[in-house]
Amino acid sequence: MPTVHLSVVIITYNEEQNIGRCLEALYDVAEDVVVVDSFSTDRTVAICQQHGVRVVQHAFEGYVAQKNFATTQAQHDFVLQLDADEVLTEELRASIRHAKQHWQHAGYTLTRLTNYCGTWVRHGGWYPDRKLRLYDRRLGEWQGVLLHERFELVSGQSVGTLSGDLLHYSYHSVEQHVSQLNRFTSIAADELWLRGRRKVNLFHLLLKPWWRFLHGYFFRLGFLDGFAGLSIAVISALGVFLKFAKLKFTRSEKAIGEEK
Repeated sequence: MPTVHLSVVIITYNEEQNIGRCLEALYDVAEDVVVVDSFSTDRTVAICQQHGVRVVQHAFEGYVAQKNFATTQAQHDFVLQLDADEVLTEELRASIRHAKQHWQHAGYTLTRLTNYCGTWVRHGGWYPDRKLRLYDRRLGEWQGVLLHERFELVSGQSVGTLSGDLLHYSYHSVEQHVSQLNRFTSIAADELWLRGRRKVNLFHLLLKPWWRFLHGYFFRLGFLDGFAGLSIAVISALGVFLKFAKLKFTRSEKAIGEEK
């Protein structure tokens, strides 16, 4: 196959702290960059315009729908999907350029290395965080319910691997992590409800959070990441509790509404 042309697609909302760093690492990778913005109220759009990339405004309808819409806005069928808080390393850029010149698969996976409060996290189940992000859009689509969206290729397609890390600048503070956790656990509780989950017991509220902590901090060696590893393990365990607590109590209002 001859060299393919690549589009990079990014969804944003109030990402002025991150989007510039993300765009600066794309100068030698893509022939087309499109940012699908959910009507940001900060300088996100202005920064994108300064970098000369296309901006499409589209109301946020959920991560899966938004990423599928963004993929349709690409000028080319070969797409690299990024989040605004992610940055390509030089090794990963070189690997992507090589894949463009020798395209052999329906999609390619990469490893994501996360920065948590200034620490690069390599344990606790956070690395290698392998994602399928480079793909031929004609051979798959983004799938999922409300959270944990993923690009799914049609059955029988081959998948290659890229070398080099995708740097993920996640949380700048514990406060930010907890705030995000509160929002995501509400969405996760809604997703469980949509999947038909109704019953919550002490196993979900006590044992599953403890298992999440033990698994991440000890079995997956999270303690090797120092305070960052401890913080991640504790907050992750809290997240499990909150998800099921919200499903049991807050989402019980849905059941009352359905009975009426």
